[in-house]
This record gives sequence, structure tokens and C-alpha cells, in this order.
Amino acid sequence: MLDAQARVLYVGKARNLRARVSNYARSTGHTGRIARMISETSSMMFLTTKTETEALLLEQNLIKQLKPKYNVLLRDDKSFPSILVSQEHDFAQIKKHRGAKKEKGSYYGPFASAGAVNRTLNQLQKVFLLRDCSDATFESRTRPCLQYQIKRCTAPCVGKISAKDYAIAVSDAERYLQGRSTDIQERLAVQMQEASANMQFEQAAVLRDRIRALTQVQSSQGINPRGVSEADVIALHLEKGQACVQVFFIRANQNWGNRDYYPRVGNEIDEAEVLEAFIGQFYDGKEPPRQLILSHAIEHPELMADALAEKAKRKVELVVPQRGEKAELVSGAVRNARESLARKMSESATQAKLLKGVAEAFGMDQPPARIEVYDNSHIQGTNAVGGMIVAGAEGFMKNAYRKFNIKGDDLTPGDDFGMMKEVLNRRFKRLLKEDPDRKNGQWPDLLLIDGGGGQVSAVAEIMREWGVEDIPMVGVAKGVDRDHGKEEFHRVGERPFALQRNDPVLYFIQRLRDEAHRFAIGTHRAKRAKAVGATPLDDVPGVGATRKRALLAHFGSAKAVSRANLSDLKAVDGVSDALAETIYDFFHEGNS
Repeated sequence: MLDAQARVLYVGKARNLRARVSNYARSTGHTGRIARMISETSSMMFLTTKTETEALLLEQNLIKQLKPKYNVLLRDDKSFPSILVSQEHDFAQIKKHRGAKKEKGSYYGPFASAGAVNRTLNQLQKVFLLRDCSDATFESRTRPCLQYQIKRCTAPCVGKISAKDYAIAVSDAERYLQGRSTDIQERLAVQMQEASANMQFEQAAVLRDRIRALTQVQSSQGINPRGVSEADVIALHLEKGQACVQVFFIRANQNWGNRDYYPRVGNEIDEAEVLEAFIGQFYDGKEPPRQLILSHAIEHPELMADALAEKAKRKVELVVPQRGEKAELVSGAVRNARESLARKMSESATQAKLLKGVAEAFGMDQPPARIEVYDNSHIQGTNAVGGMIVAGAEGFMKNAYRKFNIKGDDLTPGDDFGMMKEVLNRRFKRLLKEDPDRKNGQWPDLLLIDGGGGQVSAVAEIMREWGVEDIPMVGVAKGVDRDHGKEEFHRVGERPFALQRNDPVLYFIQRLRDEAHRFAIGTHRAKRAKAVGATPLDDVPGVGATRKRALLAHFGSAKAVSRANLSDLKAVDGVSDALAETIYDFFHEGNS
């Protein structure tokens, strides 16, 4: 359904199109939400598919892409971390992984958050003593690191454990991640008894400590279900036109964390519609588990199961339990959803008051729906980056954060004015290109700049150049003695002013500025760390991470690779004759 400006209002599927459209054509009997939608509709567009399953998948794809006003919309759709037992090295590394599964190894997940992964990795290190260092660090060690001293690693880097024994520990860790920890404990107990009988008391003590650590892990996991091996528990709570969905991840009979979501809904909408829309969008791009345990029945369970099965290439079951362990899991998830929504609504009310206070403090006609805060970070001009954070009615909008690698070759090192000009030029150039009519909610209602009158004047000049002069901007300066709480606020053509030290609006602006500072510094550090680890090999066509490691291991350094002759390059494992010539030509261009 489209409005008069051809903006998409609603996307829906129908087995019987005539009946669905005829229902909308009735003049009465609609909820307020549907009546508003119909009144705004000027035209309709129709797409046909071969099957209902295809229609369901297409519907959810279009909703995610177009974000129609009257559809239930999942707004937070981040990827989930997992644990990777890497097989790129003889001594496997265990680490956190997020993103595409390109690296060779075994993946275990998803986990609900980085914190859940870190807790599990911590447990694995205590019990199985596996390395978590990078391959480069591993190769460069000449003595054991701190992890070995605190009994979190067996130091395979310096030969403190054989490849065979380390492989056994890796296998045990994978069995644990597969939910087979009882088998491991029984085998470790037998090994401890054998070591003790053979008077290998030191080895027996090591095995005893591992058994204790494993027992401690199991005792702390009392919430783990016994009868559910692989499932996502999805529970919904609706209240006052708002919704919270809690998702608990159960894998290998272990609870791998939970995450709450707040899909965009409206009044007069039922649980079945919200939950079906959430499931369709949530698993777009994610592999569903073998079972979904739901708090409410959805409208088309068989169709959704078929769509998910087609995506996963195996059977996916949807259940709404009424009794037993699964019902208890759902009950706990519903309680979490209800409490999370109550906290969210309370925070939203507080945020609304703060935004109203910001409007009053800065003489705005209405509270800002979108505040953009800018900051720069660099060390004497090197690895300079700009950061933009965004806040609104629901707090920090982290999916709208942006980083800017400062590109200006003509900038003087440390020129904060010049850096800010480049960042704002790039920001508003893109806004004017992508949303010239300001209809997509991407334009700020208020700009906060880290700095005083000079920065504000520089930003005002940029805004005039782009013909954007109706967006308020405020410079936040440290004030007297650069003291937290004595900030001064600068606006174009007006005298600086300060807020009372105990004013909640002042604390709010301090939080915004500190978040921008944190984001800019974090981005700068990441850029600097990447630059430190960079080598000329990164720019050679056809040389990826594996071949780069092989070349460095063979020659010892990137400089040695650049000086190597062609025959030596061809002798490296994994480097073909053609690639050897490419590498040689890259470093010797113009010398032949």
C-alpha cells in the first residue's frame, strides 16, 4: 500500500487477494490503526509468487528493506557472536567470532551477547587450558605468558604440552560445547585415579583441578534445561501499544544467554501478528534452531515452519507449550519480557523529560527527536578520525553512529577546526544527496559540538555553505579550569551560558559528550592498532591472511619478503608460481 507520495505504508501477503483487498475496501469494522492506514493509501502494488512460503519470505524481506509505517518492524537486528575453535594452526586457538564464517574451524553459537561468549570462554580456559592468543603472538613467544602462570593455558607456544595432549584438550572443549560435559568429567576422574595409582601426583593434581573447575561450571548453570537440547525460547509481552520480545538461546542443553527486542508496533494489534512478524524478520539472515518455543501461537505456524525449514535445509518445529519444562522456560522468558518493557517505558519517560529540558535550555520550539554529537580523536594529527553519536527519545541510537577517517591531505597535523569541517562537510553532503526532503528521519534536530565559540562559528559557516541554517547547534566547552560541571554552552551570535551544577539536563549533555568522546577514541585506537599491524603484504593482490602468515614464517619479516628473489618466493608452501611472480613484481616494479 502506497501513499500519495509513493511511500510504502504497508506490506502484506494474501492467499486470496480478492478477499484481502475487499476486506480493506469495507467502510466500517476496522480498528483505528487499519482505518488510518486505509485513509492514507492512494495506490497499491501487487507481486505474485509461486508458493505461499515464497510470499512469506518476500514479505519479511520487503518489510526489513522498506520499513513501512504500519507494519510491525524489528528495529535492532545485530548479528550474534559465537565461539570459534580455529583449525588454521596445529595448536587450535579458541576465540570469539562475529560475522561471516569464513575461517576454517568449528563454530558454536549463537550466544546472546559478547558477555555470554566471554563467560563461556573464561570457563573453557579454566577447565581445558586452551590458548586464546593470536597466531602471530603464538609464534613470537619465547617464554610462557601470564595465562600459563595463572593456570589458564598450557603454554603450547614454548612446548609445555605435546601436540597430541593439546589436541585431546581441544576435543574435550568441543565435547563440552556440544553438551557432553558429564562424559568428560567421568573420563577425567578415571585418568586422575590412574595417575595417582602410578604415583604421578603432579598430573593427578592437575586433573583434580580441572574436575573441580568443571563441577563449579556445572553448579553455576542450574538454569540449563535437561529436556531441550537446541531451541530458541521466544516470549512476547504487549502493554500500552509497546512490545518487548525476549529471546533465550538454548544450545547443547545450555542457556547461552538472552536478549530483549522492542519491535515497532501500535495500538490495537494482537500477539499473534507481532510474534509472526518478529520471527520472520529475526531469522532473515540467521540460521534458525531445530525448535522455536513460543509464548503465543502465531497466525500461520505451518507456513512459518516451512519457510524456516527451507532456510535451514532441515526441519524446524514451532511449539507453544502448556505444561512441563518448556512451559517453565516460556514463563521465565515472559516474566523477563514484562520486566524489561516496564524498565524501558520508565527510561523513555525520563528521556522525554530530559529532551524537553534540552529544548528549554537551548531555546528550541520543541524537544529534539534526534541529537547528533561530534568529536575528533588523534595523536599529533596521526590516525585522525571523527566520530558522530546519535541520541533520541529511546536513548543512544547506536546503529546510527558513524565514524569518519580524516582524509584531508592539506590539513595541518592537529587542526581540530579543519577536521571538524571535513566531518560536517561529508555528513551534510551525504544527507542532502540521500534525503533532500528530510522525510526519512535522518536529519538532526540539534547538533552538539565538542568545543567553544570557534568550533561553533566553523560549523555555522559549513551549514551556510550547504544552505542548511535551520538546525540549532551548540558548542560544549569545558569552562573554567576545564572542570566537569562548569561547562559553557556556545551558540551563534549569543553570549556563552552555563547550567546549574545539579541540573539533570547538564548531566544528560555530559553523558552525550562523554559517549562521543568514548566512540571517537575507540575508533582512533582501532585505526592505530590496525596501522601498527599493517605490512606491505596487505596490499599485494592474492595474498590473504593464510599466505601472509606463510610468507612471514618463511622469511621472518615483510622487508625480507620484499627483498626475496623469485625462486625463494616459489619455495614457500602455499605460494604458486603465478602468485610468486605477482609478489615479486609488486615489490620490484620498474626494476626489470
